[in-house]
Amino acid sequence: MSRHVVVVGAGPAGLGAAAGALRAGADVTLVDASEHPGGQYHRMLPDAFAAAHPGRLHHGWRGFERLRDHVLGHRRCDWWPESTVWSLERPDEGAPIVHVLRGEADAAGRERHVLRPDALVLAPGAHDRVLPFPGWELPGVYTAGAAQALAKGERLVVGDPVLIAGSGPFLLPVAASLIEAGATVLEVLEANPAGTVARGWTRRPWELASQAGKAGELAEYAGLLARHRVPYRTGRAVIEARGDGRVEEAVTARLRPDWSVVPGTERTVPVDALCVTHGFSPQLELPVAAGCALARTPGGAFTEVDADQRTTAPGVYAAGEITGIGGAPAARTEGLLAGWIAGGGDPGAREAGALRRPREHAR
Repeated sequence: MSRHVVVVGAGPAGLGAAAGALRAGADVTLVDASEHPGGQYHRMLPDAFAAAHPGRLHHGWRGFERLRDHVLGHRRCDWWPESTVWSLERPDEGAPIVHVLRGEADAAGRERHVLRPDALVLAPGAHDRVLPFPGWELPGVYTAGAAQALAKGERLVVGDPVLIAGSGPFLLPVAASLIEAGATVLEVLEANPAGTVARGWTRRPWELASQAGKAGELAEYAGLLARHRVPYRTGRAVIEARGDGRVEEAVTARLRPDWSVVPGTERTVPVDALCVTHGFSPQLELPVAAGCALARTPGGAFTEVDADQRTTAPGVYAAGEITGIGGAPAARTEGLLAGWIAGGGDPGAREAGALRRPREHAR
């Protein structure tokens, strides 16, 4: 009798986990709160849009389509969209019991279901981390992830013109999504100075060889910003948002390498919307509910896993950003390995070994 694996989350890690479990011969129930799979990375337009080119704002779209179609079309996969895991019950032994509400969020009459899997793979992803500043609670100040979600999933822009600020490479795809959706992006502000950014890329350049595709992605973003004359400024940040009832202007300033403000460099910019992000925080509610131990790192707390993506909770595996922020390629490979092991695959099999190597490269 085949094992039953429940996978929570249908982003790169969750789809990978479902594919890995199916490859191992398991039955899979794939649960996600959204109407479509893809997560934030491959957020899809609603069916009502009938988009001719739904992948226009996405990298790796063809690979995603192949993985999505393979998983959702598989006879041993049960796809549960618009479904929310609201509780995990820990029995005396075995994997947690999963309580799910199915149906449109906040709608009346949502169906309650109970799943008792042999193994559970958690892949809920992450959300924006934002450092507060005066005025950050004003309407019109968005997390960059929310702005990108609206651009990708609804072709809506949060305002026009828009200023994007914070730190990390996620600033670039957010700017690209807003530009493609029709917004005017005034500038992109990276809080770290140019030297810090450069050192981050050149400290261990030999590790970049296996991720050469990222160089092309970077060049594409840089070209898009250049064509639309969007400045990308390092060592500068938003230090205040102002407005009467909603954001109307942003105050920016130059920063020292320790992110302290350089006095006298303040500049006021009229804006209709402000998008900010400072990296990501993992969504740890489900791992904590499942009894998984957390690993404390300089980058924050993450779900502790072993070399096979097992957590410390019986029957529970984790993949993707909840085990460490590593991006879509790492998340997908972690998911494939987690699903393979959760589905009963041999940890010593060639398939598992072939996944561990690219996982480490992607990380």
